[in-house]
Amino acid sequence: MMEILARLFMACLVAGAGTASADDALWNQLKQGGYVLLIRHAATELGVGDPPEFRLDDCATQRNLSDAGRAEARRQGEALRGRGVAVAAVRSSQWCRCMETARLAFGRAEPWPALNSLFGNEGKEAEQNRVVLAAAAKLRPPANLALVTHNVNIRSLVGVNPGTAEIVVARPENGRLVPVGRIPAP
Repeated sequence: MMEILARLFMACLVAGAGTASADDALWNQLKQGGYVLLIRHAATELGVGDPPEFRLDDCATQRNLSDAGRAEARRQGEALRGRGVAVAAVRSSQWCRCMETARLAFGRAEPWPALNSLFGNEGKEAEQNRVVLAAAAKLRPPANLALVTHNVNIRSLVGVNPGTAEIVVARPENGRLVPVGRIPAP
């Protein structure tokens, strides 16, 4: 019976229900470390995807953060610091909106192709996920790892569809990432 209740509670957390009551517990877990913070980039200019002339090496050709998105990213970083959550490493998709989200939230970002968007690149999904999961498996408390990426990538890794600047907190377990909670954009 307790196992069933625990599964129902986790399902509610992953679905986004009950996160307000779980806030303190989740923040306390994060302070202990050993978690992967899967962060969807903050809000962007209008549209979905990137323009046809998109080039990874030229931010002017991409869909970038809006002013509201920049504010979201800053607030998310402030929330983590304000709650005493230490982040040992910050890796980001090479897309400009992800790099900017990471830099605004954490003051730093290491570009990492394993987090590049899978949208339209589904053939790379298995390999990119393998690389991310291998890195996550090496994570040990008190370190937390922040990964700034795209909705499609987070959905592929943990089956959660996050909002912009939302954090899906996951625990590495047996070669996969298990979602344990969500932190909505502040």
